Amino acid sequence: MNAMTERLTQLALLLVIVGGWELGVNLGVVDVFFFPSPVDILKQVFTWVTDPGFFKHVTITLTETVLGYVIGTALGVAAGVWLGLSRSAARILDPFIKGLNAIPRVVLAPIFVLWLGLGLWSKVALAVTLVFFVTFFNAMQGVREVNPVVLSNARILGAKKSELLRHVYFPAAASWILSSLRTSVGFAVVGAIIGEYMGASAGLGYLIAQAEGNFDAVGVFAGIFILAVFVLLIDLVLDLVEARLIKWRPRAAERTT
Repeated sequence: MNAMTERLTQLALLLVIVGGWELGVNLGVVDVFFFPSPVDILKQVFTWVTDPGFFKHVTITLTETVLGYVIGTALGVAAGVWLGLSRSAARILDPFIKGLNAIPRVVLAPIFVLWLGLGLWSKVALAVTLVFFVTFFNAMQGVREVNPVVLSNARILGAKKSELLRHVYFPAAASWILSSLRTSVGFAVVGAIIGEYMGASAGLGYLIAQAEGNFDAVGVFAGIFILAVFVLLIDLVLDLVEARLIKWRPRAAERTT
């Protein structure tokens, strides 16, 4: 199955789902109180997008997401590489890491609000906690999966620690780290949205919470749709970054051939 056929199949599947949903609403089989018409949802999205004030909410959520994503990723990669290289430090810190990872992140939201207030940074902090552990465990495992033969050859050739880190460890862990980056995008958005649910005066989470409080299912689904598009666009950017950073990995079509 070539790429064009796959895209056409995806489009057909989407049309069947949305068309069946719309048909069910029109026939009265689907209750619009719980599942509003897709047409009404798109109308609400169009109303929001054409309102200049809407982009203030998008900008705020985007800022919280990007900051949480970047900070969480940076801390996760740094800690993962460090503990991946230092087995003794990893064994010492292991119970503490497992204990922190076991804490439900949602429980931390009100704590961050108490510490950092209702502004931007309480949402960023929650997003950081969600992103950190995903990136951390992948980076640590990626460093530990380095081919020992390649590592030994690099040491024989006189590579220093910094050169080993740059030319051996990071390339070996790149696939692991990039796969975690793809997963953690959704977590960063979730952190920002949950933080806005706990208390905010703007943002996409604030709009969804307002719609939920008014029992406006159309507004809730419209907000979910926008968030889904938001994450897909970020995922597309990650695809481009991955293609540039891991040029040695064959494409899917090449592997199939």
